[in-house]
Formats: sequence, C-alpha cells, structure tokens
Amino acid sequence: MTRPPNMKRLSDWHHRLSIYLGSVRQTPFAPGQMDCALFVAGAIEAMTGEDLSASFAGNYTTLKGGFKQLKKAGFRDLVALSEAHLSEVPVSMAQVGDIALLSSEDGLAFGLVQGEHIFVRHPDGQAVLPLLSAVRVFRI
Repeated sequence: MTRPPNMKRLSDWHHRLSIYLGSVRQTPFAPGQMDCALFVAGAIEAMTGEDLSASFAGNYTTLKGGFKQLKKAGFRDLVALSEAHLSEVPVSMAQVGDIALLSSEDGLAFGLVQGEHIFVRHPDGQAVLPLLSAVRVFRI
C-alpha cells in the first residue's frame, strides 16, 4: 500500500516529536481526550502537520464509543485505519516515530516506536514496552 501523497515527516519532525511527548507526558488517560489512538494521532500531527484525529477527538468518552466512532467513519478496526493512512513495514524495520499496533486486553492498541521501545498510553498512564511487543508497524 502506498502512503497518502501529503503524509511525510517535516524537516524538524524529531524536535517537534520531542516537544509533543514532553507536553503529554503527564496527561491522564481519557477516552476521546488522550487514549492510545489520540496519543499517536498527536505524534503524527507533530511529525507531519496532519491532524488525523479531527473527526474523532472529543466525540467519545469510552473506548467502546471510540470503536463506534471508528466504524462510523468507515474503518472496521485500528488496522484498517492504519492501512488507510500509513505504509506497513516489518517490525524489525521499525524506526523512531513509527506507529505500532499491539495486542491488549481490549483488542488492538496503538503505540509509538521510540528505538527499541514502544511508548503506550492506557488507563494506568504511560508505559514503555519492548519493540518486539508490536504485532504490526506502520511508517509515516
């Protein structure tokens, strides 16, 4: 799959991503405000200037509601959303700033690749998991 023509990292993406990660570090998990999908959407916006969360943010208050919004937008799941906007790469080729899909007790969840680790957001806050926890990885 090819990536959308305008989806590319800005020249100062690394700096912008660092600022973003610092700004949300203490933000509590809240569906529709700061959950796994909105966390990575914010990272994508920091790196590219493209806001993929505009039609989702603030429109749900539970994870179940978030999945309903996803289906309402025409995506069967997080995989379909990822495939529509990003190019998949092997987990072994993941780079800083790529988007990881991980298995969670609620189904698939998003995380942000940071070297050999993945930053994730969940109801208990932020966690760091090994890169090999990823089921799939998508490049921006």
